[in-house]
Amino acid sequence: MNWIWLHQLASPKRFYALAGRLLPWLSVAAVVLLGIGIVWGLAFAPPDYQQGNSFRIIYIHVPAALLAQSCYVMMAFAGVVGLVWKIKLADVALQCAAPVGAWITFLALVTGAIWGKPTWGAWWVWDARLTSMLILLFLYFGVIALGNAIGNRDSSAKACAVLSIVGVINIPIIKYSVVWWNSLHQGATFSFTEKPKMPAEMWLPLLFTVLGLYCFFGAVLLLRMRLEVLKREARSGWVREELLKTLGEDAR
Repeated sequence: MNWIWLHQLASPKRFYALAGRLLPWLSVAAVVLLGIGIVWGLAFAPPDYQQGNSFRIIYIHVPAALLAQSCYVMMAFAGVVGLVWKIKLADVALQCAAPVGAWITFLALVTGAIWGKPTWGAWWVWDARLTSMLILLFLYFGVIALGNAIGNRDSSAKACAVLSIVGVINIPIIKYSVVWWNSLHQGATFSFTEKPKMPAEMWLPLLFTVLGLYCFFGAVLLLRMRLEVLKREARSGWVREELLKTLGEDAR
């Protein structure tokens, strides 16, 4: 199979232009969706019949937990693309996504602890779901550390790709930990493939926040990747053209 089209699509110049067109749309979508979801969920959604108002942390915790796992899966996919097809933009995506994924995972752990205190009576328990999420955070730290520690760019890309691919085995462990082990953590609260277990006035704002956080991640990732591409391609002619174009628009 001819993969030339994939290399052409992943060219730095083409990616930079495409990302520039997508950024405003993703940014606006993130602000609108997150604004609607958070305000609706925190102020207008009815309280849970068991947990009362403490359940409202779900509108931050669940989207963060879902995105933390999705981000790592994306990194593993980028690692495969970089190793198999030698596409350097895949390495850019992987290393730019790792810090964002680490912050999102940290947010999921912190909000989970806030939720766990009134629910379980403790900020932290060595529950299977919590422990595997903590391992995910360490995997993100490992990718970031490898990227910074190895001076050679190609060696760094290979090492980060291998760790991302090996570490992705933790994702099904996170997902099915509540099924495989006796876990304090409740089952899946939200799924795109199953009928919601909550009334519409509770799960609709959750859907808005999930979609909004994914749009936010997309915008941040594209912005970081554009900056990294400019850094790596600083001596290329098209970068000078983009710079002159930007300076010309600012002069107006």
